[in-house]
Amino acid sequence: MDERLKKQLDFIVEIDKIKTIIRHTKLFGGAKYENDAEHSWHLAMMALVLAEHANEPIDVVKTVKMVLVHDIVEIDAGDYIIYTKLTAEKEAKEKAAAERIFGLLPEEQKTEFIGLWREFEERATPEAKFAAAVDRLEPVMQNYFAQGATWRENGIAAEQVLAVNRRIGYGSDRLWEYAKGLIEECMGRGMID
Repeated sequence: MDERLKKQLDFIVEIDKIKTIIRHTKLFGGAKYENDAEHSWHLAMMALVLAEHANEPIDVVKTVKMVLVHDIVEIDAGDYIIYTKLTAEKEAKEKAAAERIFGLLPEEQKTEFIGLWREFEERATPEAKFAAAVDRLEPVMQNYFAQGATWRENGIAAEQVLAVNRRIGYGSDRLWEYAKGLIEECMGRGMID
C-alpha cells in the first residue's frame, strides 16, 4: 500500500471515533442524546436543504464540507456545551486536536481540512456564517421538540439562549426569525425561564 492511501485510511479509522462523542443535546424526539456523527450528518443535510435561505450566496459543497469536518476535533477535545465559560480551554484543546487528527492526512488534505475547520471557527465568510447558523439552529429545534430538555437539565436561562443563538442571523435572517419564534414559544410554554 502506498503512503498516501495509508494516511487516508488511518484518518478514516480515526474519525470513526466521532460516533462515540455524545453531545449535550437530545434528538428531536428526546429519546437519546445525539452523537457528533449524527449531528454532522444532520447539518450537512440542513445545509443542502436550507442553502437558499442564506443571507448571501454560498458554495453549498464547501459549506457541507465545513459542517462535516467542524466537530472532528471533539474526538480529542470532547463536546463542550455552547454556553460554557471554559472557552479558552475549549479552544486550546480543539486547536491541538485539529493538528493531530487532520495531521494524519496527506499534506494537502490536512491543509484543506484545517482551513475549513478554521474558517468555520472564524465565521467570517458567507459559508462559515451559514454553517454556524445551521449548527446553532439544530439544537434550538432539538430543544423545542424535546420540550426544552437540554436547556432545563443544564440550567440555561432564556436570555442565554437568545444571546448565543442570535448569531444564526449572521448566516440567515430567515432561519433566525424561525429560531427566535421557537425560543419565544418555549419561553411562553414554560420550557425555559
